[in-house]
Amino acid sequence: MQKVKIILLAVIVAAAGFAKAQTAPVQPQLLSLETFAAKLSHAKNAQILDARSAEEFSQNHIRGAINVDAKSADYQQRLNRFSKDKPTFVYSIANGRSKVLSGELRAKGFKDVQELPGGLANWIGSGYPIFSTNKKGVSLSKAQFTELTGSSQLVLVDFGSRYCGACKKLVPVLDSLKAETGFTPKVISIEVYDNTALARELKVNVLPTLVLYQNKKEVWKKQGFSSVAQVKAAVAQTGSGLASN
Repeated sequence: MQKVKIILLAVIVAAAGFAKAQTAPVQPQLLSLETFAAKLSHAKNAQILDARSAEEFSQNHIRGAINVDAKSADYQQRLNRFSKDKPTFVYSIANGRSKVLSGELRAKGFKDVQELPGGLANWIGSGYPIFSTNKKGVSLSKAQFTELTGSSQLVLVDFGSRYCGACKKLVPVLDSLKAETGFTPKVISIEVYDNTALARELKVNVLPTLVLYQNKKEVWKKQGFSSVAQVKAAVAQTGSGLASN
């Protein structure tokens, strides 16, 4: 009798799992950046939703976008104001917050929701326009940046943002490297939100991105998270002998 109960319980659990799998919402595959941009430019009555914080939105955003910060007190009320029948385009700095917002909208019955692949970082780095409130002269020019990359024989540039979760995970790595006496490359951090024109010119479309320069020449580049070992290995490959073991 006990054996029958165990088998019955297993069948119930399996059936529940199958039912959950059948009802779980399927996340559609993201469009390519080019297709997303083309669809946005041709869409009539498009709704462009910026899922970042109000502070981020105030600095730069895609023209025509509306901020729907999930941490705002009237977040749900804002969502309810949008039409479920109009094409809706969603973005954040990468695809973290935008994925959550897109899922919410689809669950609410929005018929056409498209998420910006790679987020605003990809949009900016790929040369698409944004509206920016940064004052002229605040950002680095290409000439100024080139001068920085030549301020030491080896210069490690960290392109990131204070608003980027993945970028924050890289901070301890860079701090650890700078603390090592055998690691002599100069480390420079670039806030991409303040340097969108530079990011566009250098084609930095993923945050964080590390770039190693030797005598002003790019010798290594890595998008996303990098470990201490990966950075030190890249330095060692320059043949300068400046990396610690």
